[in-house]
Amino acid sequence: MKQKSIFILVLITFILTGCMYPKEELAQNQVPNEIQLEMVQSAVEKYKEETNGLVPIKTKDSDTPIFQKYLIDFSLLKENQLLTEIPSTAYENGGVYQYTIVDPEDNPQVKLIDLRTTEAIRKINVHLDHYRSKHIYPPFDKKISPGVYTLNYEKLGLDAPPSVISPFSQESLPIIIGSDGQLYIDYRKDLQEALNEYKHNYKEGDDIRFLLVEHSPFVPAYSLPYTVKNKEPVFLNE
Repeated sequence: MKQKSIFILVLITFILTGCMYPKEELAQNQVPNEIQLEMVQSAVEKYKEETNGLVPIKTKDSDTPIFQKYLIDFSLLKENQLLTEIPSTAYENGGVYQYTIVDPEDNPQVKLIDLRTTEAIRKINVHLDHYRSKHIYPPFDKKISPGVYTLNYEKLGLDAPPSVISPFSQESLPIIIGSDGQLYIDYRKDLQEALNEYKHNYKEGDDIRFLLVEHSPFVPAYSLPYTVKNKEPVFLNE
């Protein structure tokens, strides 16, 4: 009887710890890990040295947006014995980030795409695709800039204007639509904070999105180009 009680206690402990462990792992995988970033950065630099300038990226179409174009291929780093395992924060290992490279030719920098923004865009795209199946034009609402509009969220069957939590500021950012029918995240709020906070040499006509990249582990995925005008961020086509 005593042995049976001990067995039951051990079994309960195992079940409880087994249930808790994945949650702990999940929480860890949702936080940017500076050590993991540095580890991947070092592996990418060594890979470039050993392959005469190549970088370990997945093949993407030439028209892929710049911050989503150079996703890291971890299998290449493992095959070349530059990484023993994929970072726990990476999508490929159950995390919520895609590891990407900025400026792969001259100065490859490892950065992150927060896949929670990707999921937010995907969910709105489901509504948009449904709407487009019955209508010729997307549900454009107010014009923000030439070729850039807010969404008529009511026509999409939404209760409020669509938004996403910024990986830079943790604030809510609007999801907008271009005349091409593609959804984008409006990063003007984050860009204004960056322009105010950091010293820079950006001038009108420059793409100021890289100011966010310089001071964060993230990239502004699903963004249109922005520049600065009268000390404020504006869409580059204005």
